[in-house]
Order: sequence, then C-alpha cells, then structure tokens
Amino acid sequence: MSEIALSFPSAEMDPQALAEATVQAMFPRDNASQALGMRILEVAPGRARMSMLVRSDMLNGHATCHGGFIFALADSSFAFACNSRNLNTVASGCSIEYVAPALRNDVLTAEAQERTLAGRTGVYDITVSNQDGKIIALFRGKSYRIKGEVISGLPAAQQGHA
Repeated sequence: MSEIALSFPSAEMDPQALAEATVQAMFPRDNASQALGMRILEVAPGRARMSMLVRSDMLNGHATCHGGFIFALADSSFAFACNSRNLNTVASGCSIEYVAPALRNDVLTAEAQERTLAGRTGVYDITVSNQDGKIIALFRGKSYRIKGEVISGLPAAQQGHA
C-alpha cells in the first residue's frame, strides 16, 4: 500500500481529515521514527498503521531484530493513533509480548487500534506483523491526554472527543 496523501487542515474538517492533518503536523517533528525509516501507511480516528524495514544495524547478537526497534515501531503507531483527534496525548504505560523473531530485510507493519477512550485515558492494542502476515509482537499502550493540541487554533468542535 502506498503512503497516505496529506493536506493542511481547514475550518471544515471531518474526523478523517483531522487525523490526517495531525500526522502531517507530527511526523516532520518525529526525528526518531524518521531515523528508523518508519513510514505512515494509514491513519484514521483512533487508528494508525506504520511500516519499517529491518536493517542490518537493527540486528542483535542472535541475528534477529532487537526488541527495542520492534517496540519503537509499535510505540510510534500508538502515538499517531492516540493523537489522531488533535488532542495532545502521551503514553502512561506500555507493554509488549514478543511472539516470533523478525529477521533482516523483513518489512514490519504495526497496526494500532483504539480499544477504549474515556475522559483523558485510552487503551490501544498494536499488532506488529511481518510481510507474510506472521505476528511478531503484541503491544498494549495506555494513553493520557495532556493540555493542548497537536495543531493549535482549530475550533473545539473540530477536535473530536472532549
């Protein structure tokens, strides 16, 4: 799948356009995700899908992808999903279960899905799989909404969940 096309926000923004605008605002500032070669494939309210090629400099002493890189991909997908409503949101806790190794030249995809959102907190499940659809890791992130917006100046009615 090709990367999503993005445009800058307007005053008449629907939830999908708002989610895409938050990606456009956040990703250029996300040096860590960019340095690891991550790509955003899809975003929607409460959802995000990202990919990353496992490079040789990401391998551990067992010649498999270091778990920290897999965690980083899942965490970045989590970040884009939980900020998709333009409300500044951070992680309050995360856990990961590694279920299979990722190898050099694997293309990993992390798909984040909001499970619940209530008040300032949310729970997101992220599945990391390889290019063959094999599940590599299962990640759960807990989010906490802080003050501010990803894109300041949008009307409150445009921001999704309050």
